[in-house]
Amino acid sequence: MPNTYTQIHIQFVFAVKYRRALIAAEWKERLHQYITGIFHHNAHKMLQINSMPDHIHILVGFRPSQSISSMIQNVKSESSKWIQRQNLCDSKFAWQEGFGAFSYSKSHVPRVIKYIKNQE
Repeated sequence: MPNTYTQIHIQFVFAVKYRRALIAAEWKERLHQYITGIFHHNAHKMLQINSMPDHIHILVGFRPSQSISSMIQNVKSESSKWIQRQNLCDSKFAWQEGFGAFSYSKSHVPRVIKYIKNQE
C-alpha cells in the first residue's frame, strides 16, 4: 500500500504450558534471536524481548499487513518446533493457549522497553 504510515507498538506476553519453568538461562538468548527472526521475516520490528523461565515479553513495531493472532500463532508454533529440534528441554516444550497483547503510544515505548529489559 503506497503512502501508508502506521505506528503500532504492541507488547505480547505468553506463557509456557502449565506455567512450567522450562526456559533455561543457558539458551534463552538463542530463543530470543530465533523469535526476533520470525518477527523480522514477517516485516515487523523487534523493539525488546525478554523471558523468564515460565513466560515471555515481546515488544514490537507491528505492521497491519498481518493479524495479531496469526502472527502469535506462527511465533508460538515455530519456536516450539525449534526448541524441540534443538533438544533444549528434557520434556516436551509447548506454549500455553492464548496470549496478552497490549498497545502503547510512542511516548510510552521507552518505559515499556525498560520494563521488559529488567524482567527477571
